Amino acid sequence: MMCLIYDLIFFIVGFFYLPYYLFKKKSLKDFLVRFILPRDFYLDRPLWIHAVSLGEVMAVRPLVRGLKELFPGRRIILTTITSTGKKIAESILPKEDTYYLPLDLSFLMRSFISKINPSLLILLETELWPNLILSVKQKNIPIILVNGRISLFSFKGYMMVRWLLKPLLKRIDLFLVQTELDRERFLKLGTDKTKIKITGNMKFDIKDFADLKIDYTDYRKILGLSSKEKLLVAGSTHPGEEKILIEVYTKLKNKFPLLNLLIAPRHPQRVIEIEKLAKEFGLNSIRISQVSSILNTYYSLLILDTIGQLMNYYALADIVFVGGSLVKIGGHNILEPALFKKPIIFGPYMFNFKDISEEFLRENAAIKVDNSEELYVKIEELLSEPKKAVLLGENAYNLIQKNKGITEKNLAWISSIFSGT
Repeated sequence: MMCLIYDLIFFIVGFFYLPYYLFKKKSLKDFLVRFILPRDFYLDRPLWIHAVSLGEVMAVRPLVRGLKELFPGRRIILTTITSTGKKIAESILPKEDTYYLPLDLSFLMRSFISKINPSLLILLETELWPNLILSVKQKNIPIILVNGRISLFSFKGYMMVRWLLKPLLKRIDLFLVQTELDRERFLKLGTDKTKIKITGNMKFDIKDFADLKIDYTDYRKILGLSSKEKLLVAGSTHPGEEKILIEVYTKLKNKFPLLNLLIAPRHPQRVIEIEKLAKEFGLNSIRISQVSSILNTYYSLLILDTIGQLMNYYALADIVFVGGSLVKIGGHNILEPALFKKPIIFGPYMFNFKDISEEFLRENAAIKVDNSEELYVKIEELLSEPKKAVLLGENAYNLIQKNKGITEKNLAWISSIFSGT
């Protein structure tokens, strides 16, 4: 009966959202592929992890590593709902172990679960998919919510449909949540208090820079930077941000002539667009891929046009701006530059990393700016007061160290519920 109610709600919501999916062609593609179940697809009791947002999928990496050590030989599969999420998933597990989760309709979910035949389901953060949870629990498969959190916005919505949510929460065996506030919200929604454990935010469990094996000692030479020159790195930028950054940079250049700017667009195919912007501001720019082949020419604006090298340039930076935050994208990973003890600046739109960015601000481990004027003032301040920049970077690094070990706590609780049988 509950499955029929959730199916009906899904169809009603889907009807009103269909115009949105039709308008957003990329979303429509991700939507349609979830009607299709894999063919000739039957697994034997794997551990199943389901994650949706990019942050969730990235947080899975240390968990997967730990599960492999905890349950050696046991197959692990990862499901997500978008093409971008699946691409990241494929960097964590073999392609044949990553799948799209079908739409949360009872007939699709039951068929998918029969094919998977999982021994354990691990949900990330707040992935409370009704038919997924009901169908898994019908087979007496343990369900664990890891890195659990509920935002204020989600909590208000959930409270309005508490009567629908409570039956789902009862079917989850263990809630490993990030904070006391998350615990309180789950309790108010009807979760059994004996099932909730506060373990912290697993996203902090990324490798130390000493383990990354990044060889960046010669990068300053490759870029032609002297020991006195400074480098501002703007990572994962989006349309609208580069113009602000270049404009701010040209003003800073008047006061700090040895300052250089490196822009790493989130999508490297936008390099031509950024080169045109540079010309409009009278700047010489060069693509990183061309640096070694063009000598004896001074370029103050460097553009990263290759994939997988941003961490190297974070390691070189004197100041880091994290993109996707001055425009309504939701921000990108601030933990990566923090590993290198870099002073970090981001804009007002960090909703993809809300909890982490707020903790960084509380601990004086990053700076938030709301506009181009504030961006100029804060960069100028860090360049003029190097001790302040060093302290900011040290605080960022120490914050990561303070929050490490969450994955191990979660794995210990998982093993208390699931023995691997």
